Amino acid sequence: MSSAAVSPFSQAQPPPPTPSPLSFSVTSSQPPFLTANLFLRFLTLVLSAATLLSLAATSPTNSTLKKHSTTFWDYSQLVYCFTANILVFVYTLFQLFKGICDIAHRGIFISDKASDYISFILDQLAGYLLVSASSVAVQAIQQMHNGIPLRKAAIVSLCTSFASFVVVAASALLSGYRFCKRIIW
Repeated sequence: MSSAAVSPFSQAQPPPPTPSPLSFSVTSSQPPFLTANLFLRFLTLVLSAATLLSLAATSPTNSTLKKHSTTFWDYSQLVYCFTANILVFVYTLFQLFKGICDIAHRGIFISDKASDYISFILDQLAGYLLVSASSVAVQAIQQMHNGIPLRKAAIVSLCTSFASFVVVAASALLSGYRFCKRIIW
């Protein structure tokens, strides 16, 4: 009796493949990261839309003080705030669309590497635009007289613009983490 009898269950299995450092993908390995990122993008989209609507919805016929201008187009600071929020709204809409496509189609819309670079740079730019628009809107609010509806709308716009900045800053931290993880690890 030889001990070298071969059993059908003792065949050598090949070892599992070792992941290559070149096949790094953040989107496939971290779904909670993606859902948090999508939630932040959606919140930014809603806050930017609220900022835009609060400025655009003021009616010049409701003013009790006809001698003061009642549209935001008369204040260059509020026009800048409006324009910055339009840009952030469009960028956030693109990022939200890209995030949904990444989940649905497993990242074939834009490569992970290009997406990390784009998100990191443009999140920083969006944050800068929002904080500068909020700070400039304060000057416009100080120039307005009490009692005109545009002042109340500008205050609401300022608050939602700053809240949008806070959410974009959190989103920029996540994109910065993802960017650093791609470069360093």
